[in-house]
Amino acid sequence: MNTSLSWIRAYVPELNVTPKEYMDAMTLSGTKVESYEELDKCLDKIVVGEVKSCEAHPDSDHLHVCKVDVGGEKLLQIVCGAPNVAAGQKVPVVLVGGRVAGTHSGGSAEGGIEIKAGKLRGVESEGMICSIDELGSSSEFYPEAPSDGIYVFPSDTPVGADAVELLGLHDSVFEYEITSNRVDCYSAIGIAREAAATFGLGFQEPLIKETGNSEDVKDYVSVEVLDTTLCPRYTARVVKNVKIGPSPQWMQRRLASNGIRPINNIVDITNYIMEEYGQPMHAYDYDTIAGHKIIVRRAEAGEKFVTLDGQEHEMDERMLMICDGEKSVGIAGIMGGENSMITDDVKTVLFEAANFDGTNIRLTSKRLGHQTDASQKFDKGLDPNTAMLAMNRACELMEEFGAGEAVGGAIDIYPVKWGSRELPFEPEKINQMLGTRISEEQMLAYFKKLSLTYNEKNRTIVVPSWRQGLFRTCDLAEEVARFYGYDKIPVTLPSGSATAGGLTYEMRIEGIARDIAEDCGFSQGYCYSFESPKVFDKLLLPEDAPERKAIEIRNPLGPDYSIMRTTSLNGLLNSLSTNYNRRNKAVRLYELGNIYLAKKLPLTELPDERKMLTLGMYGEGDFFDMKGVVELLLEKVGVSKKLVYSNSVLKPYYHPGRQAQIFAGDICIGEIGEVHPLVMKNYELGERTYVAVLDLKNIVPLTSFDRKYQGLAKYPATTRDISMIVPKQVTNAQIEAMIVQRGGKILEECTLFDIYEGAPILPGFKSMAYSLRFRHPDKTLEDAEIQSAMKKILNGLDTLGIELRS
Repeated sequence: MNTSLSWIRAYVPELNVTPKEYMDAMTLSGTKVESYEELDKCLDKIVVGEVKSCEAHPDSDHLHVCKVDVGGEKLLQIVCGAPNVAAGQKVPVVLVGGRVAGTHSGGSAEGGIEIKAGKLRGVESEGMICSIDELGSSSEFYPEAPSDGIYVFPSDTPVGADAVELLGLHDSVFEYEITSNRVDCYSAIGIAREAAATFGLGFQEPLIKETGNSEDVKDYVSVEVLDTTLCPRYTARVVKNVKIGPSPQWMQRRLASNGIRPINNIVDITNYIMEEYGQPMHAYDYDTIAGHKIIVRRAEAGEKFVTLDGQEHEMDERMLMICDGEKSVGIAGIMGGENSMITDDVKTVLFEAANFDGTNIRLTSKRLGHQTDASQKFDKGLDPNTAMLAMNRACELMEEFGAGEAVGGAIDIYPVKWGSRELPFEPEKINQMLGTRISEEQMLAYFKKLSLTYNEKNRTIVVPSWRQGLFRTCDLAEEVARFYGYDKIPVTLPSGSATAGGLTYEMRIEGIARDIAEDCGFSQGYCYSFESPKVFDKLLLPEDAPERKAIEIRNPLGPDYSIMRTTSLNGLLNSLSTNYNRRNKAVRLYELGNIYLAKKLPLTELPDERKMLTLGMYGEGDFFDMKGVVELLLEKVGVSKKLVYSNSVLKPYYHPGRQAQIFAGDICIGEIGEVHPLVMKNYELGERTYVAVLDLKNIVPLTSFDRKYQGLAKYPATTRDISMIVPKQVTNAQIEAMIVQRGGKILEECTLFDIYEGAPILPGFKSMAYSLRFRHPDKTLEDAEIQSAMKKILNGLDTLGIELRS
């Protein structure tokens, strides 16, 4: 949102501040000013001069030697190269020592260009005659200025007058950052209200004079609104005997300050009303409206419509259209149609000022890919009560400019009227919220400045309809705070019944997982939760794999991000692949992230979101290094149940002989393995890669931070080593489980310290050696007790087909 300072002063006449003071004060009171531009920053000593004579330069084909009266005792001689300079013209003249903007050679656009006396082709020149570009603007905003030549004032302009003032350039333009709860500030009047409240000055809203002849507008046009939900209010008036021409210069200057190019009086009035009241309007050529009837309805599916800019759009039934008796003539709240546009031959104009549902306008604009100034206003959610004000203001300006004659009366379809709201006035609660001791009288004074009245009987604050962001006491507290001054609010400790903050138990577990992973050389990575269905093929998952039952995204960023991931492997393998292909020799990465498992497809309830710790590495380290990291982590978080590694269920993305599921008791808490060679090829990984995936949702219930102290053993331990010939299919987990079961309470530790395959061991077998440590907590063990335990262990191992090595 932009406004000029002069425009604000039209509603706050006593406002007398510098641009910097205005910016600072408005920002502190809650209307943030992003920046401002002083239009006359680079302009100095520029007056109106009259060209008394204009002769050809003796040594140039395009230069002219002019004698110019600037109101002094003598005429100035100025050499000018403009093609349109002529005797008798009133022109802007920069005196010697003055400055202009533009890109004149030898000058700086930042600080302007200083004009000095000198010679041009041997002829003395005492100043400069300016074009509008050299005054820091352009013919786009000054339509009367030639695009190539000097600016010429009207013939009755007084000589010696301040040219910059006559052009409206003694002004500053401010750019505001307006938040979505301050829809009223998307207008010059809304900003002026804030300025008046900020500086404690009077606010003068435009007094709209009654317009309209003795005729009745209902004899000219009828309006039918078929969807009052999407169009809560629709107003219309007719202006006849229309005369197209330029709008007054004051209006052109105000529009130009907002970056709007003046076009003609009809278009300029509708644009001006949109900026003044924040209410978009539209003008139709009355004679092109079939049946002189307006119908507001939803579009038909597949309906084609061509807007004013010549673009054809395909509509659907969610969009709102403005139609006449035969055809569509506009997309509600966005743009009118080519078939009803205003031309220079227009005789009668139908003005529309309506209120449309902001959400619907925003969605329509997005679907059509067509955003306009009007749609940007409407999608904020406007006050319906502004529509008739804007309509009457437009008709007043039409008659004031002599641009037409307003027909009496107005059509106003407004079934559910908006009114003011009343909020309870609770000064004690406001002070409690702010930590202040502001008096009740002071609060009411702030509210009065903001046009919020006080109902003493009901002890309520009456909020006008245009303040749509005030709904409860905390909103009133914010109004008090911004005018009391945020810098004056004392520092206080927060009070309330909230408990002290801290990490949840799950977060503590995740923190330990990060620490262990990083201590073991892993770096954290973040991967997308959105993936492509092609991931499943890269991981060699069969067609009936449960991982393929993924949740599809309705509006994906693209086909590569169309499903929610059901496995965390793809993201980490992609990251490892990127590192490998950038020639990083040894990489260890981990990720803490969710996977999303649908309980049923299509979704009828939220999916099961499981936090997974995924570890991946290549280069230095092997399967057993990864296994060691997993066991260290589980030990640190207090998983006391015995870990079991099982390969009873094989995953296709792991090497068939180097993978295992990890169980704590009978609960599966993860998996570990070497990546399958074909999967490595799919991910362009050239070295053996190892991965472990831990399901934290299953691990957390098994964890504990309780630690029991155990003193040093009082009695000595006895060790026994056994070396065995083991069938190849028997696993270490099976052997350890048997040893622990048969060893009883006196078995303190069982450790595998050697494994061997090859001659002289027969094919289909392997050699495994264990060290067993026995100790009794209350006495020294006798040899007979140890031998008994060993006998039970060997008998148990015998059932697995294991023999002692001789």
